[in-house]
Amino acid sequence: MSNANRILVVDDDQDLRDTLAEQLALYDEFVVTTAETAGEAMKAVQADRIDLVIMDVGLPDMDGREGVKLMRKHGFRSPVIMLTGQGSDADTVLGLEAGANDYVVKPFKFAVLLARIRAQLRQYAASEDAIFQIGPYSFRPGAKLLVSEKGSKLKLTEKETAILRFLFRAGQKVVSRDTLLAEVWGYNSNVTTHTLETHIYRLRQKIEPNPSAARFLVTEGGGYKLLP
Repeated sequence: MSNANRILVVDDDQDLRDTLAEQLALYDEFVVTTAETAGEAMKAVQADRIDLVIMDVGLPDMDGREGVKLMRKHGFRSPVIMLTGQGSDADTVLGLEAGANDYVVKPFKFAVLLARIRAQLRQYAASEDAIFQIGPYSFRPGAKLLVSEKGSKLKLTEKETAILRFLFRAGQKVVSRDTLLAEVWGYNSNVTTHTLETHIYRLRQKIEPNPSAARFLVTEGGGYKLLP
């Protein structure tokens, strides 16, 4: 799935690390990588797009909370869920102050962790810090930007940003023209499908190598969808 969320599991307990990776990988919505130390985690988030980190407090090279603090210092904005064997309020406060978004106390039920992961991803997707991958571009809706693999920036209008955000959230499902009109423009009788088609045309001029033969933003079944 092109829109799968990339999850990084950081824990020096190999059994727990492997179990979490296996369980999360059963869901098509996730692509999972692992790390054993905070140092490995910091390299991973700098080298690739990571949408959420699950990080243990007790890591061999440093306290996981210090690792989170360093990741935040270097610009990592995606959600972090801390795992800890300590359930005290003071421990939770330390983690949140370090930059974690949530705290899960061991032992925990996988279903609870899964719910926390999905909740954090939903909140992040609606935030100004969110970054999504669309084809060869990093899509930054908060800044209304598409950034290419070479670092060049394409400025988007507010409507273009809204169209891409809604299509991204739909996965690879076709979104009808009427649905896009309602979601992006609201129920405004003055707006027609021609207006939407004009915006789609302009988007393709910006993002497609060959706009007349779209690869990423395609027309299908009376609507549009995004492809990897």
